[in-house]
Amino acid sequence: MIDVNALHALRAVAALGTLTKAADELGYTASAVSQQIKRLERQVGTPVLAQAGRGVVLTPAGRAVVESADEVFHALERCLESARSADEGAARGVVRVVGFSTAIRGLLAPALATLSARHPDLTVQIGEEDPDKALHSVHSGAADLALVHDADGVPAVAPRSIVRRSIHTDHGDVVMNRTHPLAAGKSPLTPAGLATYPWVTSPAGTLCHQWFRRLFADTSSEIDVRHLVDDFSTQLSLVEADDVLALIPRLARPPLGPALVAVPLA
Repeated sequence: MIDVNALHALRAVAALGTLTKAADELGYTASAVSQQIKRLERQVGTPVLAQAGRGVVLTPAGRAVVESADEVFHALERCLESARSADEGAARGVVRVVGFSTAIRGLLAPALATLSARHPDLTVQIGEEDPDKALHSVHSGAADLALVHDADGVPAVAPRSIVRRSIHTDHGDVVMNRTHPLAAGKSPLTPAGLATYPWVTSPAGTLCHQWFRRLFADTSSEIDVRHLVDDFSTQLSLVEADDVLALIPRLARPPLGPALVAVPLA
């Protein structure tokens, strides 16, 4: 197992450029730092430093070790914090959560007040990231939790190191003008029935666009996509102005104006 003190020493040498400066920073002798580096090289199986003039530089292996060291120290900090919390019977410290905007607005933000009341010593830090980046942030130790979305047939690919839990199932509705022929709800909304009307949807390459295309995967009709807009509020404006339809997830849906109605899919 790699010596954590040796990792500290290597990071200091990498930052300061010499064994002597690293030793002064860490409160060791230069000889002690040198011994720690040699011990680390034995554990890694290859040199991690190379001489460069009067100083030293990282070898490719040393650079890889330093880049991975942050993950190790983050994990150790979380381990210590978990132990303290378990011992004291209360959650405390900082939890870093990343996720997509609609999950932050619809799921996380409403839960913050309750969480703060139950765990006043717990600080939640929130950052907006798309699913791929959010999963990488958890894998690298930059975040503790990630809110990501799957859709039918389009799962978010997560590293094996990440434990996944399903917390919410979202559904999509078709938003239309109240004067639209389908707004009366006299018959269920089916892909075949919807395929004859013009649409606004998210741009190609987005998960919502893939979701939209899968809705019509078994229909033979060419779908009339009039507008490609990523922002759902803008989609609603186009629905109202141009009498098109929009397929919008409930979690992401902004408040509807009086002229619009959301009709569930069959």
